[in-house]
Amino acid sequence: MKSKFNKKSLTEFKKLILKLKEKVTGDIKCISEDTLKKSPKESSGDMSGYAFHLADAATDAYDREFSLELASEERGLLYEIEDALKKTEEGTYGICEKCKLPITKIRLKALPYARLCVKCQTNKEKR
Repeated sequence: MKSKFNKKSLTEFKKLILKLKEKVTGDIKCISEDTLKKSPKESSGDMSGYAFHLADAATDAYDREFSLELASEERGLLYEIEDALKKTEEGTYGICEKCKLPITKIRLKALPYARLCVKCQTNKEKR
């Protein structure tokens, strides 16, 4: 099924998606740089010559793992965004993948990478 949106609407949604992609890409870059390019001492702000306490090391390990999980979630979101951009090019943007009915503009403005209409998403979440 082809998208119900005219060329102007599709262009607006594409701009919205590209803006979101830029933000998410920047977030991933910041998280990765902060997490992967700093030593535990640097990330804690303690650059003194004192020994690193075991509890501090555990906290830093937890923070690092948490940051990497955030980056992973952002990468998943980036995949969804890329798929939405592909759909704008193919002319299938805004069509529910389950019921094949149009997704409302309100939903797409809130979640430009939505794959399902509200009804199908609700049913999916109930399962």
